[in-house]
Amino acid sequence: MRRYLVVANRTLGGDHLIDALQERIGQGPCTIHVLVPASHTSSGAFWTEGEAMAHAREQLDHAVARFRGLGLEVTGEVGDASPVRAVGDVLLRDTFDEIILSTLPPGASRWLQMDIPSRLARAVDVRVTVISEEAPAPTRA
Repeated sequence: MRRYLVVANRTLGGDHLIDALQERIGQGPCTIHVLVPASHTSSGAFWTEGEAMAHAREQLDHAVARFRGLGLEVTGEVGDASPVRAVGDVLLRDTFDEIILSTLPPGASRWLQMDIPSRLARAVDVRVTVISEEAPAPTRA
């Protein structure tokens, strides 16, 4: 049975992630472990660690329920604010066939600006696949 580690925060509800998971389901039996780094949201200049943890927990709970609704075997946890450290912590106690890193679109993604995909790929011995939400289509007046 293949095992996938999904790393996401704000994009956990995205159709791009559901599509990626359904593709993997089509390849055979699998389990998913969702890791939500407790990073602060961009919705304000001030935030607390408690707010970041609560937001991450809420994201995790919604994602686990949605993924289970697809028939997936899912576990999950909230991790360190740094996605690279959070993944490292999980890999100390578990193994996976692939890490799926879900981000906002280029330009909007803080993780892409911080080069998290490359940093993560250098830090781990597991295939890292980056999937991004599509940028919203421009509106016409």
